[in-house]
Amino acid sequence: MTTTTEYPMYVEGRLDIGLSRWLWLVKWLLAIPHYLLLVFLWIGFVVTSVIAFFAILFTRRYPRTLFDYNVGVLRWTWRVSYYAHGALATDRYPPFTLDDVPDYPARLDVSYPQLLSRRLVLVKWWLLALPHYVVVGLFLGSASSGLIALLVVIVAVILAVTGKYPRDLFDLVLGLNRWVLRVAAYAGLMTDQYPPFRLDMGGEEPAALSVSSSDAPASPRESR
Repeated sequence: MTTTTEYPMYVEGRLDIGLSRWLWLVKWLLAIPHYLLLVFLWIGFVVTSVIAFFAILFTRRYPRTLFDYNVGVLRWTWRVSYYAHGALATDRYPPFTLDDVPDYPARLDVSYPQLLSRRLVLVKWWLLALPHYVVVGLFLGSASSGLIALLVVIVAVILAVTGKYPRDLFDLVLGLNRWVLRVAAYAGLMTDQYPPFRLDMGGEEPAALSVSSSDAPASPRESR
């Protein structure tokens, strides 16, 4: 049955006004402490996802503590990416926390699923997600060859020359990052709802998506 409902993850960004023309040159350097911490946080993400796999397989539930940790890792990753290399849309240094920071210009959350499918947990993270992995591979590429990296380089040049961040480019960059993060949450077993093959551009999460579902999930804003 096809229904129209909010996707159980939201990824949002607010474009800062008056971005520095040249700070982007050193943001990657300033973000090194975050990069080092994220290495360990993502190791933890993998471990907790393996534990969650077996928990879902036997109980249909994703342990809430592990779920909150993994959401925090995605949230932290999104803030650092938004600042340093994946968007360049803020000059505000990312906070060192897994928690949501309501006034930070990049935000992410995922609705906690009450029950998850035992059958889907066996295949969604590798087989069902394969088409998305191909798309995400094009978006990310290597450190400097993906579509997102190319667009961010263009943004950096325009910022240096004009001091302005083109709104159309911002909307596109946000849409590409949103796609990547949705796939990360799905592959991380955090939702059974298949990510849409749809480029939802802009800083704000679309209010609704058409999905195949018998029960509409709660909004991320209401479930946390």
